[in-house]
Amino acid sequence: MENKVNTEQEEIFSKVVRAGRRTYFFDVRATKAGDYYLTLTESKKFTNPDGSFHYKKHKIYLYKEDFESFKETLDEMMSFIIDQKGEEVISERHRSDYQKESNFPNETNDASAEDEENNSSSFTDISFEDI
Repeated sequence: MENKVNTEQEEIFSKVVRAGRRTYFFDVRATKAGDYYLTLTESKKFTNPDGSFHYKKHKIYLYKEDFESFKETLDEMMSFIIDQKGEEVISERHRSDYQKESNFPNETNDASAEDEENNSSSFTDISFEDI
């Protein structure tokens, strides 16, 4: 029986971008004919209920004949987002201190209660007796 050759070609040049639970891998690889292409891989870490974790990966193969249209479209889409929403990240989920809100009104989040207590000086007590 013939040994199975690795379907992934040799990496020529690589860069890694870490972004929270996600990691993006940019890898230049060579085809069997010796030409180069790019793979973009998103790897996202998930934690299991038992504390162990696993990764889910998504991969895009990008060939030279598609570089220009891919780059133009990516630039256009990023410019649209920046023009419409600015560069500031406004999603609370992207904050390092983000705490998921509870769906149950009587359930409190200890971290949120502690934050409120620490920030109480920024709030003003209001008396409704005058109303």
